[in-house]
Amino acid sequence: MITRNTIGSPVADLRNGPFGSFGVTGPSARPPYGQGSLGIEVANNSTSLTPPSEKVDFGNEVDFFGDPVLGLDNLGFHVFQTGENVGYGGTGNLPNIKFEIDPNLSALPADNYSTLVWVPDGTTVVTNRWSGFIDATTNGYWYLTGGEVCPAADQCTFAEVKTALNDADSQGATIYTAAVGKGRDYMWIGAVDGLRINQRIYDFEAKGVRTRSAA
Repeated sequence: MITRNTIGSPVADLRNGPFGSFGVTGPSARPPYGQGSLGIEVANNSTSLTPPSEKVDFGNEVDFFGDPVLGLDNLGFHVFQTGENVGYGGTGNLPNIKFEIDPNLSALPADNYSTLVWVPDGTTVVTNRWSGFIDATTNGYWYLTGGEVCPAADQCTFAEVKTALNDADSQGATIYTAAVGKGRDYMWIGAVDGLRINQRIYDFEAKGVRTRSAA
């Protein structure tokens, strides 16, 4: 867990499973890689803050530091979604991929922080079983926190947000951290596995995170 990005008392824990739900068999009944996954649990209306919901990010604050944002080409994950989660917040109630970045925009030279966020489109995600790979470069939309480019209302495509960050500043946007996160919005209890960032797939297992090479 990225401690400074955690609000309330959520759970982001490496675990075995989930296997199921009951009556589900075949590949969708088990994690797509190995035996485990990243279990996530966040609650709504559970804090005294505004908004009152919890937030959690599980990620890496070391290995991606300084990498170019424009070098991101392949992104996505598998998710275990439940019918209850859809009931709490609709089909779009799903975890996000988040990159804390330095936008390095020539128009905003003093602005050195934003979070680049992917919001999946969950309309085709099955419930009570593991999904197939959800491609973050073609599914859903992206936005940047703050006032740089592509605010949430714009719902930019992956190509659009990369173009917006590719301005005249020769430094280019760089990554601080990479994470899977949830909140602050609706209650969600589920799991993520097979996080892909470019040519690496992160296999979440109860005893640690294994790095696999994407074929």
